Amino acid sequence: MPPPRTASVLNRFGLGAKPGEIESVRNPRAWLLEQLEARGSLPSAMRGLPSSLDYLQREIAYNRERLMERRSRRTKEPQEKLAVDGMAMAEGGQDAVDKFKTSFRKSFGQDLLAEIGARYRVATTTDAGFNERLVHFWSNHFAISADKRQASLYAAPMEREAIRPHIFGRFEDLLLAAETHPGMLRYLDNAQSVGEGSMFAARGERRRRKRQGEGAPKRKLGLNENLAREILELHTLGVDGGYTQTDVTELARAITGWGTPLARDFSAGQTVDSAFVFRATAHEPGPRTVLGTRYAEGGIEQGRAILADLARRPATAKHLSLKLARHFVADVPPPVLVERMTAAYLSSGGDLSKVYRVLIESDLAWGVDARKFKTPDDFLVSAMRGSGIDAGVRPDAVVALLRQLGQPPFTPRSPAGFADTAADWTGPDALWKRVQAAQALAQRVPEQRLDPLRLASDAFGDALDTETVTALRRAESARDGVALLFASPAFQWRT
Repeated sequence: MPPPRTASVLNRFGLGAKPGEIESVRNPRAWLLEQLEARGSLPSAMRGLPSSLDYLQREIAYNRERLMERRSRRTKEPQEKLAVDGMAMAEGGQDAVDKFKTSFRKSFGQDLLAEIGARYRVATTTDAGFNERLVHFWSNHFAISADKRQASLYAAPMEREAIRPHIFGRFEDLLLAAETHPGMLRYLDNAQSVGEGSMFAARGERRRRKRQGEGAPKRKLGLNENLAREILELHTLGVDGGYTQTDVTELARAITGWGTPLARDFSAGQTVDSAFVFRATAHEPGPRTVLGTRYAEGGIEQGRAILADLARRPATAKHLSLKLARHFVADVPPPVLVERMTAAYLSSGGDLSKVYRVLIESDLAWGVDARKFKTPDDFLVSAMRGSGIDAGVRPDAVVALLRQLGQPPFTPRSPAGFADTAADWTGPDALWKRVQAAQALAQRVPEQRLDPLRLASDAFGDALDTETVTALRRAESARDGVALLFASPAFQWRT
C-alpha cells in the first residue's frame, strides 16, 4: 500500500490544512507520531480563562444576589414571584423562567463567548491538529450540554481541565477526571444524589418527623442514577457491554456523595481549593457489587475502584477502539483494525497513546475507503483554518453558524454527544444550510486570501478533483469561487 498522503493526514486526522502546511509536512505518519510524544501545556489563548472553581464562586454570588432581590420584591409586591435558580423556576411560571435566563445571560454571556472564542481560535491556528482533534473527540465522548443551566458554565472548563491533560495518558485517569468534574456531576445530577441509608437521609427523615409527626408518610431522599447509567452505557462498556440495571443502581450508590461545594462551604471560613467535593454524610454506606465484583465500603475510594476496573474491562477497550476507528477512519471501520486497537488497549493497561499508535501505523487506516463526512464543526473549522478567518474576532458569528448547521458549541442536548456518521449530517436541509454557511464564510475571508484556486491547493494539494477545479475557474468572482469551494462535495469530506 502506498504511504499516506499529507492531505489525508491533515484533513482526516487533523482539523484541516492551513496555508503552506501540506508543503511543510515531509513525513505524514511521523507528523502524527510526533504529536503522541508532545505533551503540550494549556494553549496561550486559554490561559487566564476562569476555572470551574472561579465560575462556581461567581455563580453562588449571583444566586445570592437573585435571592436577595427576590425577597426584596416579595416585601414590596407580595404577589410577584421570581425564580432564583433552575430548581425554582417553576415557581414563577414562564415569565420567571424568561427573566432568569435573561439575567443569567447578562451576567455570564461574555464569559461563555470568550470560552468559545478561545476554543475556536486554538482549533483554527494550532500546528498540532491531531492533538486538537483528539481533544474534541474525547470532549464529545464525555459530553455535557450547556443548554442545561446547571452545567452551562462548566462545559468549556471541563474540556480544559479534565480532557486536555489526559488525552495521551491512561483512560482510567481520563475517566476519573471527567466523572468528578463539576460539569459532569451537575449535568447528570449526581451532585444531588443522596444514599437512601446515608447520614444525610437519616437526618432529613428525623427533621421531617419532627415537623409532620410520626404518622406522616415517609419521604425517600433521592438516589439519582443518571451518571451511573451513562458511565456504563456511554463512557465505558457500551450499550451492549453486559451490565444490568442492578449494576447501574449499585454504581449510583457507590458514587453518592460526589458533588460540588455549596454556598455554605465558602462562608464557613474553610479553604475551598477544588470544585469537586466528597460528602461522606450523603454517601450510601456498605459494600457494593458491580459486574460480579464486590467492593468494600471505602468512602470515595469505593467509586474510584469501580471506575478503575471499568476502565480495564475488555468491553470498554472494544467500545473505545470502535469509536476511535469510526471517528478517524470510516463510519464502518475495518473490524481487524478495531481488534488490533482493542488488543493494544488491553495489553497496555488502557494507555491511549498505544492505541493511537496502532491506528496510525496500520495500513487499514489508509485504505481507499477511509474517509469521513465532516460534521458542522469540522466543516467550519477547516474552512476557517484554510482561509485565515480569525475565530476569536467574532465568536458570536461562530456560534450562530454552528447553531444554524445543527452543532452549537458544547450543546449536543444529549449525554451521547453529537453524532459521528454521515447519515446524521447529509439530509437535504442540512446540505442546503451548508451552502448558505459557505456563502457566509466566503464573506469573511480576508482580502489577501481571496484566491479560490490557491485555497483549494492549500487544502488538498494535488488531490483535488478536476470537476471542482473547473468550477472554481469559472466562478464569476473570487468570493463566489471561495463559496463554491466551501460548498463543493470535495470539501465536505475528510479524505
